[in-house]
Amino acid sequence: QVQLGESGGGLVQAGGSLRLTCAASGRTFSDYDMAWFRQAPGKEREFVAGVRWTGRTYYADSVKGRLTISRDNAKNSMYLQMNSLKPEDTAVYYCAAGRTAAVDFSSGMSYWGKGTLVTVSS
Repeated sequence: QVQLGESGGGLVQAGGSLRLTCAASGRTFSDYDMAWFRQAPGKEREFVAGVRWTGRTYYADSVKGRLTISRDNAKNSMYLQMNSLKPEDTAVYYCAAGRTAAVDFSSGMSYWGKGTLVTVSS
């Protein structure tokens, strides 16, 4: 079992920055692929960024160049640095852990946090 908890969300103006943190506890963090997903009001949850247990990273086209995913296995933590934020980035952001071969981490993510709200004002 892995327990995940997100933090760092909040209200920011367009063009601003936020850093989200996902703290993990339980089984060996370094064994898992990790990812960030988001769900905007009235929309389906979508993949944002992922980092494999090997360290390889993947991004949705909509966030490339603006968001950066990273992990620190020594701290059992994953991060999402969000720069140049846009109103369309407004959503609840979830972290997830699992093992997957999908480049959009759309399957195999067994553990989920409860989410943190990011609101970007125009």
